[in-house]
Amino acid sequence: MSEPTETKQTGSMPTTYDPKAAEAKWYAYWNEHGFFKAGERKDAETYTIVIPPPNVTGMLHIGHALDFTLQDILIRTKRMQGYDALWLPGTDHAGIATQTRVEAKLREEQGLTRYDLGREKFLEQVWDWKDQYANTIRDQWAKMGLSLDYSRERFTLDEGLSKAVRVVFKKLYDKGLIYRGNYIINWDPAARTALSDIEVEYKEVQGNLYHLQYPLKDGGGYITVATTRPETMLGDTAVAVHPEDERYKHLIGSMLVLPIIGREIPIIADDYVEKEFGSGAVKITPAHDPNDFEMGLRHNLPQILVMDESGTMNANAGKYQGMDRADCRKAIVEDMKASGVLVKIEEHVHQVGHSERSGAVVEPYLSTQWFVKMKPLAERAIEAQKSGKGVQFVPDRFEKIYLHWIENVRDWCISRQLWWGHRIPAWYCQTCGEPTVSDEEATSCSHCGSSDLRQDNDVLDTWFSSALWPFSTLGWPDDAEDLKRYYPTGVLVTGYDIIYFWVARMIFTALEFTDEIPFKDVLIHGLVRDSEGRKMSKSLGNGVDPLDVIEQYGADAMRFMISTGSTPGQDLRFRFEKVEQARNFANKIWNASRFALMNLEGVTATDIDISGELGTADRWILHRLNETARDITRLIDSYEFGETGRILYNFIWDDLCDWYIEFAKLSLYGEDAAAKKQTQSVLAYVLDHTQRMIHPFMPFISEEIWQHLPHEGETITLAAWPQYDASKEAPDAVKEMELLMDIIRSVRNIRAEVNVPMSKKIELMVKAADADTLAILRRNEMYLTRFCNTSALEVDTDVAAPDKAMTTIVTGAELFLPLAGLIDITQEIARLEKEAATLTSEVERVDKKLSNQGFVAKAPAHVIEEEKAKQKDYADKRDKVMARIAELRG
Repeated sequence: MSEPTETKQTGSMPTTYDPKAAEAKWYAYWNEHGFFKAGERKDAETYTIVIPPPNVTGMLHIGHALDFTLQDILIRTKRMQGYDALWLPGTDHAGIATQTRVEAKLREEQGLTRYDLGREKFLEQVWDWKDQYANTIRDQWAKMGLSLDYSRERFTLDEGLSKAVRVVFKKLYDKGLIYRGNYIINWDPAARTALSDIEVEYKEVQGNLYHLQYPLKDGGGYITVATTRPETMLGDTAVAVHPEDERYKHLIGSMLVLPIIGREIPIIADDYVEKEFGSGAVKITPAHDPNDFEMGLRHNLPQILVMDESGTMNANAGKYQGMDRADCRKAIVEDMKASGVLVKIEEHVHQVGHSERSGAVVEPYLSTQWFVKMKPLAERAIEAQKSGKGVQFVPDRFEKIYLHWIENVRDWCISRQLWWGHRIPAWYCQTCGEPTVSDEEATSCSHCGSSDLRQDNDVLDTWFSSALWPFSTLGWPDDAEDLKRYYPTGVLVTGYDIIYFWVARMIFTALEFTDEIPFKDVLIHGLVRDSEGRKMSKSLGNGVDPLDVIEQYGADAMRFMISTGSTPGQDLRFRFEKVEQARNFANKIWNASRFALMNLEGVTATDIDISGELGTADRWILHRLNETARDITRLIDSYEFGETGRILYNFIWDDLCDWYIEFAKLSLYGEDAAAKKQTQSVLAYVLDHTQRMIHPFMPFISEEIWQHLPHEGETITLAAWPQYDASKEAPDAVKEMELLMDIIRSVRNIRAEVNVPMSKKIELMVKAADADTLAILRRNEMYLTRFCNTSALEVDTDVAAPDKAMTTIVTGAELFLPLAGLIDITQEIARLEKEAATLTSEVERVDKKLSNQGFVAKAPAHVIEEEKAKQKDYADKRDKVMARIAELRG
């Protein structure tokens, strides 16, 4: 790999751009020289992003590519703007997901379970998995061109983060915000672990509603109840009715006989029961339903578990012991039919909870677990948000979603029955039975002093450690220099699907432990969907591997497409034709730069001077470059990447390539040495600054081109970001160029209409509206002659229109093309009538707008003036077209 050289042109470019070679070369170069490492700019303002850590469960997907590319655009821009910019990488241990994958691998390859290996040996297997996939993820980051500070890479189970987890657990426990208790929790019988509420996905399922008759003990009749889960009736400990329900008032306190089991259960009264729903009587199963659990506490009902942790019926299920819950349901329904207990079965569509991780049907399950009291933490977060001291959501509509959740938050079940994760820092005394919570290894009971302790077997929910990510990665709870310098962070970039899982929890914990919000902004992006708008999934086979896209099109094309293809908060449809367009755009940039280099022979960075007397096209392109730098800086700051991409694309493709480079050829190929030198300076300057603006989106091709251009410095990654400069404003040059471009476009359009090729010279007559326009046209006649390819050019204010000529109107001038023998007068009149109709429609549209009092009252003055100028321009053009029609009709 060649080292870049300073202050000189580094040679000609190959005919075609080779993405693979450039990507491998420049990523290695950037890392070898430490360009991504924060901390070198000691006096600079800081800007920090901590990467949302991907799970060490496998390969990154196209959603990761979107998330990471947006972050890279921000961090590269800030780095070029002179900030001490830190982008901290890391990965998440992903408790359930990773353990499930490793257990599946063990079963498939060795026919073993984790219990066969034991905890220690099994964890060795998981660490091996982690090391393998963490390396894979780093390779993928490199392929995507991510400018991460690898010297600060973290993992949620590394020692520093583990210490933070233990400290947080103890502090919350000491404040009474972490507690242990028997509660109905969401249980995953496949993974055999508890789940938090937001790890449960509810799906609409076609099921049945079973109507059962429970006989009164005294033989005086029955009470009918309905259930979707007849297998849970084995754990019923009551039937509840509303206290004001006249049908059942006289039965409150009576006893029923539970069918099949024969256990006596009471009829209780509770306001929770809806009189109008079903029979008005509901079966109560406190150990297998969250609402029944709460009712059971109110009425001091027994809690009878009828299943074990795998979803298999236990000893309390009587003769159904050992059956899977699904098989038990079938068996018990048949038995109830036979005994006459089952009155009827109705089809019933209802929402059923499924484990987000394993896909298993979630079982509400009575279990002893650890919980975080959320209300006190939520109150502080709510207060911060409503007082204006909270985070800024982009788009702001997501603030309402966030607030709605935290205002209605339930306690968080944080214990998981796994081996992979942060083991709960609680030790149970084998003498007195009390727990000792410690942020270090406990050696004696804090209650009785016994040294006979056993650590809790469970681990913490993955999101518990992830909630600390913005500050634990920077060294908290120690008084670390990085924490003091880089916290709080600038922005969190993430998808809307984990606002509850992660964003809210980071805000809670940051306020509690650092007294600051963890990030100023939260940029919410949507999901990447397939071209038909469907969610990507294995079952549909419509997933997109970002590495496959990079292999085929290059990293820059993929980055540009996904980063500029959507607006904040909106889903993105991934289309390969859009990636092809982005690759074509990269090729356009390459070819334009290659042409420029062929005309910059011998030019060095010190030769570039744009302060002299510049031509119209030179001043115009510098004005447009200046405007583009201003606009994209503003748009990147407001996270409008789609609009940024549009502006960059239009400037590079249209203004620079299609117009300025074509105009520049006249000077570059001309005899005027001074004009050539001036154009070379402008061309080199504009291309240099164009590469800088495109660099955050397309880092590889921009570095490759920049290193060939005359430049100063080691790398474009540290080159100064283009700044808006009021002195480069040139509205007069813009006016001139717009007139010239309008004329050239109009002449080309007329040529196309009558099939006169650009290679055939034509006569062109231009009637200027006034002396100022005439002066503009006269001093730019060389452009009109060259780009309209004229054999004769007449420019004046009193040009007489020939009888047989094509006519078109532009702002400030009328154009006549005497194309005798090539036009039909009738067809020309029809064409002009169509043009007049279009202009009349525009005049009417603007008239309607200006006659709308609501618009006039609310619109800014400059907007109203712009509309009036449009109105006059459209009307003038229409009148000239109508006059020409009249002339032709003679």
